[in-house]
Amino acid sequence: MMTDDATLIRSARFRKEREASLSRLESLVARAETQGLHRMSFAEARDLAELYRQATSSLAIAREISLDKALLDYLEALTARAYLSVYAPQERLGGLVRRFLTEGAPQAMRAAWLFVALGFLSLGLGALAGYLLYFDSPDWYHVFLPPEMAGGRGPEASTAYLRSVIFSDGEDQDGLGAFAVFLFSNNTRIAFLAFGLGVFLGLPAILLTFYNGLSLGAFLALHVDRGLGWELGGWLSIHGVTELSAVAIACGGGLKLGAALLFPGRRTRRAALAEAGRDAVKLAIVAAIMLIAAAALEGFGRQLVQDTTTRYTIGWAVGALWLAWFTLAGRKPA
Repeated sequence: MMTDDATLIRSARFRKEREASLSRLESLVARAETQGLHRMSFAEARDLAELYRQATSSLAIAREISLDKALLDYLEALTARAYLSVYAPQERLGGLVRRFLTEGAPQAMRAAWLFVALGFLSLGLGALAGYLLYFDSPDWYHVFLPPEMAGGRGPEASTAYLRSVIFSDGEDQDGLGAFAVFLFSNNTRIAFLAFGLGVFLGLPAILLTFYNGLSLGAFLALHVDRGLGWELGGWLSIHGVTELSAVAIACGGGLKLGAALLFPGRRTRRAALAEAGRDAVKLAIVAAIMLIAAAALEGFGRQLVQDTTTRYTIGWAVGALWLAWFTLAGRKPA
């Protein structure tokens, strides 16, 4: 009991001797946390750094002479907050976004290029399978695109009606808009499901992306069968180049997570998943950005651009810009 009382007395005396400097440090840390170090004056920033060093010295002494645990906890928490205020990167939200766009996102894309390529391969093989199955039997069309989803655009539809989907003159804007919304929402759902389920050893991501390709291939085959393949390609290109690339990229992010679990190497699976997750999350953000851009392109293209060649030009030019961003941005000088 006497020992505890002596410890409390020493702790109270220790804190009282340093009360002024600790209170000053606490107020400076609170200001740095709320306003940022860049908004503090030179004198305040200098005092913060100096008082932080004094607090770490006090913490070392307090540990050495075994002071009260409550005092030690207080000093440890205060010095930790002060450390982050002094040494942590002081970057605004705009700076974080700029660094993500100029460095983080393209570097993550290049690091995961193999998984993204597998995403494109899954989508492409699915489209090829759907295309060939349609010509084997048009009944496959409604397997991949049920009537309630196709909106009447199936093998039973007339060529004139299918053409009206591609070249809307205002008579079928509601139906065309509903179908475009379905395509966008379906691709968005597939993209994020592929990413989220990729952690289950990657197989669900591949299957979902492949299935999305099946519906795309069957839809394309229907229009090729009616002599509208070139026209549909233009209608899809203006937003589909971006939208379908986002699906493949999201699939690649999911595959990266699955690969970390399957092949952790010398790391634990938890460590491998945490490391892979840093790039995978960036791929998911890139996919989200591309889906938003695709929605804007689809709205613009459907309303204003009716020429097929112009649609191809816009869609693939935007695709080239995405590719240039992924391959050229964020490269450090040799």
